[in-house]
Amino acid sequence: MIEVKSEAEIALMREPTAIVRDCLSFVGEKIGAGMTTKDVDRLVYDFIKASGAEPSCLGYCGYPASACISVNEVVVHGIPDDRVIEEGDIVSVDLCAYKNGFHGDGARTFRIGTVSPEKDKLVRVTEECFFQGIEGLKAGTPLYDIGYRVQKHAESNGFSVIRAYTGHGIGREMHEDPAVPNVGRRGTGVRLEAGTVICIEPMIAAGTFRVKVLPDGWTAVTLDGKPAAHYENTVVIREDGVEILTL
Repeated sequence: MIEVKSEAEIALMREPTAIVRDCLSFVGEKIGAGMTTKDVDRLVYDFIKASGAEPSCLGYCGYPASACISVNEVVVHGIPDDRVIEEGDIVSVDLCAYKNGFHGDGARTFRIGTVSPEKDKLVRVTEECFFQGIEGLKAGTPLYDIGYRVQKHAESNGFSVIRAYTGHGIGREMHEDPAVPNVGRRGTGVRLEAGTVICIEPMIAAGTFRVKVLPDGWTAVTLDGKPAAHYENTVVIREDGVEILTL
């Protein structure tokens, strides 16, 4: 069941979503070649805790870190470890914060130094896919219009859309209904109501959309080893558009 949020509940979500926004900006300023993904996770943990919130990911279904940090071919759920970030990498950082009884969620893919033209375009197009996905989105829009627009933009640029993972509703739980696929047939799906809060998160790959999960049970990588990028925001459906809480 899709839970529509009251204005009072949305007001309570503003703080955790602002912490996510500010933490992602902070990570973007600090991340660089020579750091390990575990170093980046420490930045996330310290920032969220210093903001008076809790890192939602830490301990979620046994997940051992405060952020998912995914380098190059890792699509999502990369567990921070001793992997050294190198010049030319792209690094996706996906994090959530919990405060006031509610969660906020967002992700960005960062370019480390000078990256290849393919990676540069991939990161740019992935971000564009989010904004294409919310184009015209408002109360009454069919859910799968989002995925239709994401898929159209990604594929028109020569990329593929990861199908194994989706966006989601968010609120008192980190993952709520509905699932928000990044592919879809226009004009289909439940019509979204004003006050619905969802995470829209295009995950776009340079090669195949197929993925495999590594033996750790979390880390999802592209089947062909080509890079992938990720961009996510928490948004509120309004009568006349959307409000992006993590920007």
